[in-house]
Amino acid sequence: MELTVGQIVEGKITGITNFGVFADIGEGKSGMVHISEVARTYVNDINEFVKVGDTVKMKVLNIGEDGKISLSIKRALEPEKTEPKERRERRSYSQPKIDGSYTWMPKKEEPQSFEEMMNRFKQTSDEKFSDLKRKNPEARRTKRGAAK
Repeated sequence: MELTVGQIVEGKITGITNFGVFADIGEGKSGMVHISEVARTYVNDINEFVKVGDTVKMKVLNIGEDGKISLSIKRALEPEKTEPKERRERRSYSQPKIDGSYTWMPKKEEPQSFEEMMNRFKQTSDEKFSDLKRKNPEARRTKRGAAK
């Protein structure tokens, strides 16, 4: 049987390491399942999911030029059935729901006038510029003759 990428095969776990598992997929061929391809959840200990001797279905991810076969257990699993999500009410922090209707309310820190907006911009700009000067000692050194 010729293996192709995307094919689902059944194999027997022959070895477990801290980075993945090795599986015999028949006809003298074996492949490896990386730890990230063992389960749909985070895998801290592979032994919690598979044991040596287990027969599992795996999907062929890659067949290298050197003959190495990459497999995935999680991609061979049936897709999880998800219940349709209920329509969620959209809420915005700047538009809270009050008495069943949406009303726009400005954020408390939002400036009300052009002058306040400019002052706020200048303040944040100065803060960012001073942070840059602290992190980059070259920015502090200016050539006095170059500015003239």
